Amino acid sequence: MTATLAVGTDGSENSVGALKWALKEAAAHGSSVELIYSWDFPPIIDPMGVAMLPAADEMTASAHKLLDEVVKQAGGAGVVKVTYKIVRGAPATALLDASKRVDVLVIGRRGHGGFLGLLLGSVAQQVVHHAECPVVVVPA
Repeated sequence: MTATLAVGTDGSENSVGALKWALKEAAAHGSSVELIYSWDFPPIIDPMGVAMLPAADEMTASAHKLLDEVVKQAGGAGVVKVTYKIVRGAPATALLDASKRVDVLVIGRRGHGGFLGLLLGSVAQQVVHHAECPVVVVPA
């Protein structure tokens, strides 16, 4: 049975670095990688009651393109089997759910979030404290 490393990504440079690390580890140990991306509709308050939101299938197609680009930026999968898990919802929730079924969870220290001075981003904080498997936080 091969181990599975799950990598959370938002397309940021730090998450590409996390994928690079995971791909090297997976290649060295014969493991597979599951690349996780979550999305949700932004909260929209429309005074007219009409919100123009993209369809869920458009969001999923866009997510596939983003994940393809992240793998490309990481140097490609090489011999490692990489699968995509696209989840609608909060990033921390998606990663914590994954921690129940994978062997190792790999994340960058921070993503595209707004508080650049933080050592760890809010998602990384939640994952480190609540994951049900070992977590690797890859520095920038």
